[in-house]
Order: sequence, then C-alpha cells, then structure tokens
Amino acid sequence: MDAVNDYIADFARFITASPSSYHAAAEVARRLDTAGFQRLDEEAAWDETSGGRYIVRDGAVIAWLQPAASAPSTPFRILGAHTDSPAFKLKPSPTTGHLGWLQAGVEVYGGPLLNSWLDRELELAGRLALRDGTEIVVRTGPFLRIPQLAIHLERGANEGLTLDRQRHVQPVWGIGNAREADLLAHIAAFAGVDRDDIAGYDLLTADTHVPERFGLDGAFFAAGRMDNLTSVYAGLVALLEAHRSGADADHISVLAAFDHEELGSQSRSGASGPILDDVLTRIGEGLGATRSQQKQAYAASWCLSADAGHAVHPNYSEKHDAANHPFAGEGVLLKINANQRYATDAAGAALVARLSASAAAPYQEFVSNNTVPCGSTIGPLTATRLGIRTVDVGVPLLSMHSAREMVHVDDASALAGLSTAFFAGA
Repeated sequence: MDAVNDYIADFARFITASPSSYHAAAEVARRLDTAGFQRLDEEAAWDETSGGRYIVRDGAVIAWLQPAASAPSTPFRILGAHTDSPAFKLKPSPTTGHLGWLQAGVEVYGGPLLNSWLDRELELAGRLALRDGTEIVVRTGPFLRIPQLAIHLERGANEGLTLDRQRHVQPVWGIGNAREADLLAHIAAFAGVDRDDIAGYDLLTADTHVPERFGLDGAFFAAGRMDNLTSVYAGLVALLEAHRSGADADHISVLAAFDHEELGSQSRSGASGPILDDVLTRIGEGLGATRSQQKQAYAASWCLSADAGHAVHPNYSEKHDAANHPFAGEGVLLKINANQRYATDAAGAALVARLSASAAAPYQEFVSNNTVPCGSTIGPLTATRLGIRTVDVGVPLLSMHSAREMVHVDDASALAGLSTAFFAGA
C-alpha cells in the first residue's frame, strides 16, 4: 500500500503542475531532464548514440530509450496517450462583459460535461507566443468562474438543465466596463511580459481545486484532467523505471503523449498527424535503417494505447453492457470494440494477459452497451497510420469529461505496473 500511496501523491503533484497540454508537456520534459534524458531540436541533426532522448512539439512530447544494441530493424514498444482534456478555450477579442460584469469570451474545447464546470474557481493556462517568436507557458491561478443561475430564478432547473454554449458558459472575472478593460493585459502580468508583445495565445480553462483522496480508506482519487493524464503519468513512470533499471532491452521504448485527442487528433502534434512517424523515422535513419528495415521494425513493434475508460456507474447500470461490468478497484481496462473504435484484437488481448501476469497488475475487459456507442482513442489512428499492432487499455473512471473526474487508486497504480512490464518486454 505504501507504493500506491507514494504513486498517488506524486500523481497529484503531476496533475497540479499540468493545467494545460503545454504545461503537461513541460512537466514531462522537466522530469525527463532530471533523469538525464537529452532534449533534441527537430530543426537540428540528432544525436544518434544510445540513451534517453525526447522532443516537445507544441503540447505533445515524445520520449524514447534507445539501447546500445539497437540495430536498423530493432522494434519499438510505444505507449500512446494524450495530454489534452475537455475545457473552454479563450477566443480572439476575449474581453467581453454585460451589465457591469467583466467576462471572458470562450469556445468549447472537446466534449466537456458542461454543468460540471459551473460554480468552480477556474484558471486560464496554456501558452503565449510573443512577437519575437518566443513561446512561454502561463497560468493565472483562480481567476474566473461560470456562475449558475439561482434556483429561485429557474424553478425547473432540477428537472433538466440546458446550457447554451454561447450564452451560458462565459465566465466572469471582474467588475467594470468591457470597453475599457483588457483581459490579455492581466494575463501578460501573470506571465511577466508586456501586453503589446503578445502576438498569439492558446489558453484554456482548468479547475483549480486541488486533487484529493476520499472515501473509505482513501480508496478514491478526484482531480481534473485524469482523462488522460492518468496514462501520460503512468507511461512516464514506466519509461523512467526502464531508464533506471539499465537493462539492455531488445526494443526501443517510446512514450508518445499526443495533443488534440479530444478534437479528433488532426493536428501536427496529434496522433493523426506526422509527429510519431517523424520521430520513429529519424530514429531508424540514425541506426542506418533502409525503408525495408524500418517496415521490419514496425512489423515486430507494439503500441499500447492508454486512455481512460468507464467504470460501471451504480446509478446508471443500464448504460453498461449487461455481461461486462468493469468495477473500480478491479484493475486496468482492456478496451474492446467490434467496430475498431478501439484497436484491441485477440493478439493484443494475449499481450495484456502476459503483461498483467508479469506485473501482478489485474485487468478487466470493457465493451460498450450496443445502444451506447463508445468514443475512440489514438489506438486505431496509430495502427492505421503505421501498421503497428495496437491494443487499447486504460483506467476506469467515473465522471469522465467532468471538470473533476474520479478513479480508484489501485487502478491508477495498476496501469503503471502494466506499462512498466510493457517497456520491460514482458
């Protein structure tokens, strides 16, 4: 239990440091730097020697551990995850307001559970692009709130709450005249830069309530952005453990933490984009691989697509498959879908069984109710783009896409165990 406690305590620190995809990538990079990994510049030639390397592209980070014995056809073991989460993104001309309230103009990012964002102290977090080309990450701390209408003014609120995405989710941040105020000037002050130097920005809301354990024996953990920082963190822990062990594996271990999964992954830093192929190709070229040898490496490779899934909900059991009830505390989900919304097949299921046995980390199967279609993950995208065998796993959550999700602490820790066995070559 001490190991689980330590894992969850550090996971809480990781989440707290990662209010946006850009912060998550920066925190992964910071921890990799501390462990001795070398950051590479995509515009420069790469160091082709063995060891730990990584790149950061926007809000994505790809890190890898290349053994000394790597050859042109050495396969990859890739753990794929994503750094972004549903939220609200700051629009252009963001300073708005009405009737003396200062508000922020925001656009819905991904598919948040809208009502969960009401009456919470929110921050803006992300990156600023300055006129000289410099990019910096910034966070405001508690600064905004989306206030709910009092029940006295909407007596039917408890019978059904409908939120207009344009009118009802614009947060307040002050009192004053919107024509005389400037939200970006305040953000510039948080960042310690001049307002006029800001040429562009990618800023999103994040809940500022700290992560907390709760429930009987502290079995549950609640925090924002666990879809999908649970997987990013588990993959990072596993990669750092592979680095610490010093074992000369027969594969190259890769952590691929993509951005923009919540939008469909179609970006230069998303799983539908070229980032992973760019990195794997350059690693192969550094090893002297021909195109044929690169394809040999891919044919022998595996991708463990790690994303959050659904625990059975005690109040809505009819939403789940009658014969497959994934329970909190019973282990990692093996995610299965007949229509390849998840990439798991029989071979992938066998791999997860081996990993589970090696790590003593339990797993359980998840499949959707036929009347409640599931979403998808980066798994099918990676399998389609690269032809690499892929299997989908993840931790079971309640309140997925809420501003604050919950997980059983044993499941979060089990994902790290499974990921560690994956990089160890089990």
